[in-house]
Amino acid sequence: MSLRIGYARTSTLDQKAGFEAQLKSLEAAGCSKIFREQVSSVQKRPELERALDYLRDGDTLVVTKLDRLARSTAHLLALSETIQEKGANLQVLDLNLDTSTPTGKLLFTMIGAIGQFEREMMLERQREGIAKAKEEGKYKGRKPVAKAKADEVLSLKAEGMGPMEISRRLGIGRSSVYRILEDATQ
Repeated sequence: MSLRIGYARTSTLDQKAGFEAQLKSLEAAGCSKIFREQVSSVQKRPELERALDYLRDGDTLVVTKLDRLARSTAHLLALSETIQEKGANLQVLDLNLDTSTPTGKLLFTMIGAIGQFEREMMLERQREGIAKAKEEGKYKGRKPVAKAKADEVLSLKAEGMGPMEISRRLGIGRSSVYRILEDATQ
C-alpha cells in the first residue's frame, strides 16, 4: 500500500502561521505521516532526511511549495533523483505538480530552474541596493549588539563573573565577551 508522506518546513520558529498552514494543507492532501522542522534551508535538515529514508516504492512525498523542499536547482534535482531511486514520487501542492507523470517530471525540472534564476536575480538586486545605499551613506549594516553592552560586560567581569556566565546573562556570544575583555586590557 502506497503512502502519502508530508514534509513541512519554515526557516524560523517565528513563522507559526505559515507552518500551521503547511500542516493543514498536508493533512488535507491525505498525508498519513508528516515530517516537520523549523530550520533554514542551508542548515542540516534531519527531518527531511528522515522523510526521504521513510519513503518506499510507490509512496509520494508531498510538500506545499517547492521552496520548502530545496534551496537550489541542483539540490532540487538531487532530491528528485533520491526520490526516483526509491521508486517514489513528489507532489507540490501549490503548483498542482506530480512527478508520477512525464509532464509532471518535465514541469518539475523547469520550475526548479526558474526558481533558482528568480532567487539569483533577487540576491543580485539586493546586493545592488546595498551598494547604492552604502554609496549614499544610508546603509550602516547590522547594529553591533555586543559592543553596545561593553560596559555591562566589564562591570560583570569586575564583579568576578566568568565569560560564559556573562555571555548567557547578556545574550551575546562568548567570543564577543572575550573580544570586549581583550579590547579593555589594551
